[in-house]
Formats: sequence, C-alpha cells, structure tokens
Amino acid sequence: MMRGAGNMQNMMKQMQKMQKKMEEAQANLGEEKIEGTAGGGMVTVIVTGQKEIVEVNIKPEVVDPDDIEMLQDLVLAATNDALKKADQLANQTMGQFTKGLNLPGMF
Repeated sequence: MMRGAGNMQNMMKQMQKMQKKMEEAQANLGEEKIEGTAGGGMVTVIVTGQKEIVEVNIKPEVVDPDDIEMLQDLVLAATNDALKKADQLANQTMGQFTKGLNLPGMF
C-alpha cells in the first residue's frame, strides 16, 4: 500500500518539475522577437513569441496617399506572417512537453 503512495508522490514531483520548465519556456517565448514581412520587406511587423506586436516598420516609399488600401494589405500580410511564425515557434517550444502524452485538447 505504501509503495503506491511513494509512486504518486514521485509522479507529483515530476509534474511540478515539468510545470516549472513549461513556465520558463513560456516566459522565454515572451522574450523572443519574430519578424514578419510583406512587399519584399517594405513592411515589417515584429511580435513576441506570445503574439504581442511590439513594432511595425513601414518604408516611406511604400506610403502612397492614393493607395492606402495597398499599405493596409501589406501591414495585414506582415502581421499574419509574424503571427504564423510565432505560432510555429510556440508549437515547437511547447510541443516538447506534450510529446508522448495523450492529453485531449493539447497539441
């Protein structure tokens, strides 16, 4: 009977260790800077690994008062590019913790 309790305690310690590592990995993602671009680098959007937009850069030559729509499209494309890369990084980083675990709702 006591042996089962020891295993349970051991498992809890392992889970706490894993949770701490996951929290550290999550914090590190917040410090990562991921760049998305559009229009051959005319518009650049930088996000963190936690998908927070921290910077938007627009080259002056792409600013055309008669074609605001194109600029909006470029900003949108660069933002989506950055967010997609942030997702990939997050999946790579956090995926190591869920590998081998069959937890519903986790990827």
